[in-house]
Amino acid sequence: MVGEVLVGLNCRSGRLYVDGTVGEGGHAAAILDRIGPEGELWGLDRDPNALQAAATRLAHHTSKFQLFQRSYAQLGELLAAARRPGAAGILLDLGLSSWQLQESQRGFSFTGDEPLDMRFNPEEPGPTAATWLNRALETELERIFREYGEEHRARRIARLVVQERRRRPFQTTRQLVKLLEQALGPGGRRGRLHPATRVFQALRIAVNLELDELTTFLTHAPAWLEPGGRLVVISYHSLEDRLVKQGMAGWDRTGVMARLTRKPLTPAAAEVQANPRARSAKLRIAEKIAH
Repeated sequence: MVGEVLVGLNCRSGRLYVDGTVGEGGHAAAILDRIGPEGELWGLDRDPNALQAAATRLAHHTSKFQLFQRSYAQLGELLAAARRPGAAGILLDLGLSSWQLQESQRGFSFTGDEPLDMRFNPEEPGPTAATWLNRALETELERIFREYGEEHRARRIARLVVQERRRRPFQTTRQLVKLLEQALGPGGRRGRLHPATRVFQALRIAVNLELDELTTFLTHAPAWLEPGGRLVVISYHSLEDRLVKQGMAGWDRTGVMARLTRKPLTPAAAEVQANPRARSAKLRIAEKIAH
């Protein structure tokens, strides 16, 4: 949805734009092309490998850009340190990158056999997905599967996880996928979702505190934009989209920011065909009201 992002951000020369989830630099490159040499881009990401990929991809650009190994929820610290009053536009693309799914070897994908890590930043000391599975109480596992994965079989899966870890602690994605296929029982997958989809999502959210990060960001985002500045957020599951929708609606009611998308924008059929993971993307836009 690169075209929709550029229109949503209302990119102009000579302004500062922030890609809060820079990943491998795809959106950042398009923004730099649009704002030209007078513009400036900051790219943030928690994943050090993603930042390396972005640095390589953006190296040929003549526009000014800086990359920071930070969460988008920490943007305020960067603005304060640089004595910048705010950005003209902020983008969040909350989906996993192709590199994270296909090459990171951190257990984001359930199609191979990888260590159950799932941390965006493997240098952080926080618990891995394996740690969650091997140490959390059964009631806590049920809660995160239900709340973060919207998994209807959360209780059964949590019980099976506890039984399995007594026999053999969780270490790899294949071990977890086999258990989840067992938990699904006869009849196979529900719709087009693999039986592991919701639990992998729940673990990733728990490991990286993703909803907490997004909530913190939405609390402060209007203060990090200049008057007339735009916020564009692309979400991929209902938990994220609900937070973004409610946040933008609240700003609209209180006159802080105008909600420019009453209904989210979604990818065109051609984009979904080229990239099936884009099918669940929802893009929302808000603009800070100048007082």
